[in-house]
Parts: sequence; C-alpha cells; structure tokens
Amino acid sequence: MMQLHYFPGNASMIPHILLEELGGEFELRHVDRTASEHKSAAYLQLNPNGLIPVLVNGNLVLYETAAICLHLVDTHPTAGLAPPPGTPERAHFYKWLMWLTNTVQATLLLYFYAERWVDAGNGVAAGQVRLHAEAKVGGMLHQIDAHLAAHAKDWFLGERYSALDPYALVLCRWTRGFARPARSLPHLGPYLARMLARPAVQRVLASEQLPPPFV
Repeated sequence: MMQLHYFPGNASMIPHILLEELGGEFELRHVDRTASEHKSAAYLQLNPNGLIPVLVNGNLVLYETAAICLHLVDTHPTAGLAPPPGTPERAHFYKWLMWLTNTVQATLLLYFYAERWVDAGNGVAAGQVRLHAEAKVGGMLHQIDAHLAAHAKDWFLGERYSALDPYALVLCRWTRGFARPARSLPHLGPYLARMLARPAVQRVLASEQLPPPFV
C-alpha cells in the first residue's frame, strides 16, 4: 500500500488530493514539522533534504512534489489526470507543471521563509524580500487568471480536470494572507470555489483538519 508522508497544508496536500481523486487505498503518515520530525534521522533516510512530502510504495521511495504527481499520473493512466504522452496537450501539461513548481512555488517559499535569504536578525531586509516576493507572485496569479479567462472552461487545462488543478489550488491557498489573494481575482475566485467543491478536496480538508479560510 502506498504511504504518503505529509504535514497539513504543506505541498504534500497536492499528492494527497490526487490520491483521493484516484480512489485507491493509501496510508497517511503524519510528519510533525512543529517537532522537527522532518529533520530526524529516520525521515532523512527517506528524504535527505528534510522536506515534505515523501511517497513510499514498496521499494520505491520518492520525494519532490512534482515527481510524485507525475508518478501517480503515469501509474494510473486510465484516471486521465494528464493528457496522453507525446501530444501537444501533454507538452503544455509539462510546461505548466514545471512553472507551478519551479516558478510559483519557489517564489512563494521566498515569501514564507524570507529570513533564510538575508543575514541573521536583519528584519528590514527580510521584509523587503517578502514584499518583493508577494508582488512577484501577484503577477503570476494574474497570469493564471488570464489563462483561465482565455479558455473559459472549468479546469486549469480546459474541460478536463488534471493533476495541475490540485497544484494550482494549494499554491493559490498559500496566498490567502496576501493583500490581494488568489480568490480575489475574477476568474481564479470561481475556479477555486469549483476546486473546493470537489469531494476529493473536501475529504482532504477534513482529513488534514484544516480550518477556514481554505483559500
């Protein structure tokens, strides 16, 4: 049985939603970040970077959220969580997935962990990093909003729900404390409402015991 090592609301929420969408059996293993369990010797054997999530399936131990998502997509092709391999649609799926993880998520980490990028105790510099990161992510939210407006369909890629949708939901959720969060944009707001209405997402919110506001 697959095991997902997770922490509530973390990037692990993305594969957690995918696993719920797939409907098979899996086990959740809570990694308590507040107690630094992700830095413990046992966890570092799973992921030497000390980051969450990790997916374990028999002898396979896999970390990096995007890699886990691709593995789930590829091992469950009949679920249709990505366009067929070798198609232009699949190429755009790869493009957006890499952009979400390498650009949007990476910039959000600058916002949340600004103090890691400045000298210790330099609160002014950390504040500047956080301010610029929020502005940068704001532009990315507008890019997603424009993308949704361009095709005027329900899901990130259009008519078909895909693994990009949980990714977009979780990253947009992380902006809920922004001056202008994702939910305030004209096309992102209804899109996020549709995502929250999905039964799989509702099950994850309940399982991870996440309090409102959800986005």
